[in-house]
Amino acid sequence: MGKRALVIGASGLVGRALTQQLAAADWIDEVVTLTRRPLAPAAPYPHQDKVRNHVVDFDELERDPALFRGDLLYSCLGTTKRAAGSLAAQRRVDVDYQLQAARLAAQQGVAHYLLVSSSGANPDSRSAYLRMKGELEQQVLQLPFARISIFRPSLLLGKRDQWRPAEWLGSWLLPLLCTLPGLRRYRPIAAAQVAAKMVSVSAQDGPAVQSFTLDELFHSEG
Repeated sequence: MGKRALVIGASGLVGRALTQQLAAADWIDEVVTLTRRPLAPAAPYPHQDKVRNHVVDFDELERDPALFRGDLLYSCLGTTKRAAGSLAAQRRVDVDYQLQAARLAAQQGVAHYLLVSSSGANPDSRSAYLRMKGELEQQVLQLPFARISIFRPSLLLGKRDQWRPAEWLGSWLLPLLCTLPGLRRYRPIAAAQVAAKMVSVSAQDGPAVQSFTLDELFHSEG
């Protein structure tokens, strides 16, 4: 019997690629995407009929906990301070929403939780962004999932719905800068490659807690 996969952040770079790859996986029966707005794929892809989209209010996720029944939860939410409007609003997306979704999934018996975090995530970091990512990791590790997998990419490459000047510039400069000694661990990675690693990891058995560094994400094998 195939598995039921839940995806939050399905409209983002990793989430879109992940949804398509999960739909194509023969061991997945259903992909449930939870989004703020209706999810309309840019183009048809194989097995798209396996995807079920539910529009939810992330401020009131607890209204329908049954949506979080499944086998796997892939948490791919993320935003920027500029897009959110303030650091507090960014934290609501990057920490609060994801933590609430994780709690509900754990309560509903989801066995495997997979989180897209960030290279350099650290609850004691001077960077507000990396501190939020580290705090989220720290808190979800306290939840009663049978298995937790954390993925730490750097700058994500791919076609975005909204143009982000800083990320566009970084996608050109970082590959060059990262040829210098000591900077290789910050090199950009394609979102589809991160998604492929997540699918590969979730298709196999693994330890109760496992994290994947950027170097490990460049290899799609589990």
